[in-house]
Amino acid sequence: MRLGVMFDRDLPPEQLIPFARALDETSVDDLWVVEDLGWTGGVSSAATALAVTSRLRVGIGITPAPLRNPMLLAMELANLARVHPGRLAAGIGHGVGDWMRQVGAAPSSPLALLEETITSVRALLRGETVTLHGRSVHLDGVSLVHPPAAPPPVLAGVKGPRSLALSGRVAQGTIIPEGVGPAQLPGILDQIGGSADHELVVFSFLSTEAEVPESARSMLAGQAGFLGVAPEEVAMASGSPEAAAEHVKELWAAGAATVAVRPLGPDPLRHVTALLSAL
Repeated sequence: MRLGVMFDRDLPPEQLIPFARALDETSVDDLWVVEDLGWTGGVSSAATALAVTSRLRVGIGITPAPLRNPMLLAMELANLARVHPGRLAAGIGHGVGDWMRQVGAAPSSPLALLEETITSVRALLRGETVTLHGRSVHLDGVSLVHPPAAPPPVLAGVKGPRSLALSGRVAQGTIIPEGVGPAQLPGILDQIGGSADHELVVFSFLSTEAEVPESARSMLAGQAGFLGVAPEEVAMASGSPEAAAEHVKELWAAGAATVAVRPLGPDPLRHVTALLSAL
């Protein structure tokens, strides 16, 4: 069982360096960085975090397939994996549909694009020469000059039934978005149907205050809309540190291999420290 912490997209990018260094001194296993349209780039954030730490695994959660040519993405991931062997996890997803349309990158078939992207990126990272003329991805005899000796795991950041099944077929793990609770995980694992070593990563909001900060309520409402549930149904590690820790333990018990908490508010390390003490 692994515990990760997300560097929230609303924090100033320059805070990533001290944040990552502080986490590297704790018992946390992972640091997860994001790639949301308009906020920050996932690959550059991962490179920064890896460069200033020595122990943490750094996860990219997640790179939108429509914004990344598979060959370029494989080149970036291979570079990081060679410089920081064994410390990278690469999440790839559909991207938010509205955002992809805003930049003219909406695919005709999101499922085909994601499957072809993950399949080709994994093959390239294994050092293979790839030719693929799919519905969305077109590669003709390309390969990496410097493939990593140990390819980083490639995970799919998805939530719908068909996408979960796709992840089980072609990815090495699945990233589940914030707001999904322990009771839902067995059904999600059934839909994934992956191999025994398929890693389930569950993101979870974290607040160790008596009440969720007012500044976070609109974000939680937006996440509820994304998940298609009522705001009060958005599951999270919240309340006292002990209550937050119990939620994390329940996610682990329900099948999560990794729980990555997303601290709410401007002082994320305070919540992380409280959670670690309770765990």
